[in-house]
Amino acid sequence: MDLKIIGTNLRRIREAKGLTQSEMADRAGISRIAYRNIENGSSTPKVSTLQNIANGAGVKLQDLFVPVRTLKNVRFRASKRMNSRDNILAEVTRWLDDFNNLEGLLKDRKKYRFKTLTEKLSSMPRGGDRAKFAAEQARLELKLNKTETIHDIAGLLESCGIKVYPLNLVSDDFFALSVAEDDGGPAVIVNVWERISVERWIFSAAHELGHLLLHFDTYKVEESAEDDDQEYEANIFASHFLMPEEAFKSEWDDTFGLPFVSRVLKVKRIFQVSYKTVLYRLSETLGNSIWGKFQIAYKLKSGKTLGIKDEPEALPPDKFLQYPEVLRSQEPDSLSPSHFLEDRLYRLVRNAIEKDEITMSRGAEILRIDLEDMRDIVSSWV
Repeated sequence: MDLKIIGTNLRRIREAKGLTQSEMADRAGISRIAYRNIENGSSTPKVSTLQNIANGAGVKLQDLFVPVRTLKNVRFRASKRMNSRDNILAEVTRWLDDFNNLEGLLKDRKKYRFKTLTEKLSSMPRGGDRAKFAAEQARLELKLNKTETIHDIAGLLESCGIKVYPLNLVSDDFFALSVAEDDGGPAVIVNVWERISVERWIFSAAHELGHLLLHFDTYKVEESAEDDDQEYEANIFASHFLMPEEAFKSEWDDTFGLPFVSRVLKVKRIFQVSYKTVLYRLSETLGNSIWGKFQIAYKLKSGKTLGIKDEPEALPPDKFLQYPEVLRSQEPDSLSPSHFLEDRLYRLVRNAIEKDEITMSRGAEILRIDLEDMRDIVSSWV
């Protein structure tokens, strides 16, 4: 019995379900201290105790004993040291393995469409021009015209063979990471915690796509410090991918008669991006003073000062559906979590359940939802 593996799996499962140690202990019928010692690997539990914990968590007993493989080709950078880094990587690994196993079971694997573009970009000098070219070429590959806005970035990424995982992690130090094709990807993992704006989810997904295309040779799990030059390129890419130059200029010019704040917020709604993305683009031609001008104008208009994490006119996540269903009546003036939910894994799970390849319980496990929620989804299928 490897206590470290058991403890790592328990912590991963508990955090994935949003439970505290006390809540896990209550479900298993043991004290919090007893559970804590098991999760920390400082005591050897009876098999019957582990079975009770597994039952309480809604997982199989064997899930507590199976070691998680180590990702190697992953880009997980952060400005601060994260205590939960290893646990996040373990959860991503399990999710990727489940996804790939399901694709293999159903013989339904998407081809990655950006290999040729990545090779082309590797021979170009690094910098803003390369990032803009990458954004233009990526949109061409996806058959997006020069003025078309993106309303479903998760679906768009999945259509070109990139797996998308909206991971709900209570942390504003982590926005996203990505995994290379050689390690079960390509995949983009975005933190969809409710205190992070939906606009940030979307930008983070585009940002990680930029890294996949521009920095494929930097995917090394042991590297955790951010590279300013690479972050700059990925930001330029995301901005131009979400707001192509011609469309941005047209929409900005169309708002010419509006007050400055109203112009920024209207363009932000059209492209479903953060107001910061709009200001970032404006700063390319108008200079960095645009940031201070916006803050002053916004305070005069609203009487409030925008904090670093504030997003004006953002849609609260808890007001909308949790499953893949686009609210057409809200487009393009609003955003909801349904604009950032992966569809492909749900489709694979449905096919596998209907073909009796997996059980409903296994489907819930793959989707990281409760069995009761899985039953509700299955009963709603038409």
